[in-house]
Amino acid sequence: MLEFIFEILGEFLLQAVGEALLEIGLHSLAEPFRRAPNPWLAALGYLLFGALLGGLSLLVFPVYLVPAPWRMVNLFLTPFAVGGLMVAMGHWRARRGQEVLRIDRFLYGFLFAAALALVRYVFAG
Repeated sequence: MLEFIFEILGEFLLQAVGEALLEIGLHSLAEPFRRAPNPWLAALGYLLFGALLGGLSLLVFPVYLVPAPWRMVNLFLTPFAVGGLMVAMGHWRARRGQEVLRIDRFLYGFLFAAALALVRYVFAG
């Protein structure tokens, strides 16, 4: 009888925690598009979008494009370079009077690129 109660309780906790994590994930995906975002949820959203794009890029480029000795260097340096590029794009947009997007900030651009690079590093053949 005690085992049955633990199974029911375990199943309930599994579903409740799973649903809570899904809700947090969905909110974080929407957060980058809000006018006044929660910076933590927006950062999680950009991480998720980067990972999603990294996974989708594997459909088009299933092999790693950087030679094997340079893959680790690429994994660490490319997100920094992309973050800097996004800052430059933000400055360019601001000078032209255009709206500066959240991804035009270093941290959000870095997180997006880091997630994309990590997915490609782990899963590319």
